[in-house]
Order: sequence, then C-alpha cells, then structure tokens
Amino acid sequence: MLKIGITGGMGTGKTVVSRVFALLGVPVYDSDARAKWVMRHDEELRQELISAFGTEAFTTEGELNRAYISSIVFNNPQRLEQLNGLVHPHVRKDFTKWAASHTDKPYVLKEAALMYESEAWKQMDQIITVFAPMETRLKRLLRRDTHRTEEAIRAIISKQLSEEERMSRAEHIIYNDDQQLIIPQVLKLHEQLKSSAIIKK
Repeated sequence: MLKIGITGGMGTGKTVVSRVFALLGVPVYDSDARAKWVMRHDEELRQELISAFGTEAFTTEGELNRAYISSIVFNNPQRLEQLNGLVHPHVRKDFTKWAASHTDKPYVLKEAALMYESEAWKQMDQIITVFAPMETRLKRLLRRDTHRTEEAIRAIISKQLSEEERMSRAEHIIYNDDQQLIIPQVLKLHEQLKSSAIIKK
C-alpha cells in the first residue's frame, strides 16, 4: 500500500480534491481534524500541552481552548514551533495506526496543509500538491472566511510555504485554477497511483 500526501496552500482547494479521491474509494486522513481529535483524546499530549501552555489550554469541560492557544502562537514563531513540536509527532503516530487499518487498499491519502513543515512528507511515498493562483485563492477565501479581511488572509498565506517550493518538491500537481477541470486530473492520477502500488508489490 502506498502512502500519498496531498497538500496545498490556504484556498488552493486541497480538501475539494481530497473529496474527489474519497468518492473513488480512497481512504483520506484529514490531518487537521485528526490533530484536533488527538489533542482532545491523547492523554500524554494533553499533559504536554498543559505543561507548555498552562491549564487554560483546555476548557473546564475538557475541550481544547483553541482561541487561547491561537492567541499565544499566532504572532510568536517560537511558541508556534513549540506547539507543532508537541502535536505533530502524535499525529504521525495516529496516521501510522490509521494507515495500518487500510492495507487492503492500493493507496491512502494524507491531507495536510503543513506536509513539509511537520515533516509528515517523510512518511509518504509520493506527494501531490494542489495549485491555484493567488488571486483565485483570495476570491475563494474572502467568500468562505467572511470574518477575515484580505489583509488578514494575505498575512496568513505569507507565513505558509511558497507555492513554488511546494510544487518543486511534489511528484504530482493538480491545477485547481478554474481553468482546468479537477475530475479528469484526479481520475488520471488515480490510475497512475493504482499502477504504482501494483508495481511496488
């Protein structure tokens, strides 16, 4: 079974592309959703987060206090690195367990915005990056995130890995630029990946 990573910057549409793969029967691991789950349910990680960020890291109901943690790490690279250093190893372990339950499939997908920053790429056999031009991304994000200004969105994007670097490091690129259709690209790549998995066996 191949482990395929799928990544892309904010607003490129990697989640939409992942959903197309899922419709083809490919298991998809959503790193963001699983990270939230792991932070709530992995007792070892919970204690590490409390040690690093204080008891306010969790609400009195035991839920992750995302607003509190975000306020600490957003403009503090050292604290963000500390948070990621705690969370990402637990997510990698969670992915390993999850992937082991899908060995009947030719390949699985791991969707992750921070594929390279978290070093998740080291677990992958191949990487797909989803590309969209900046102006297209901004239009999508302004429609989706109505609480954010264009300036705020650009500030977030500026802290992410550049599209050029993502594209140079990926084995496959899917263009979600409103010019090329996604489904034919996904279908073609799906067949390629199934063939690769057979060859690997």
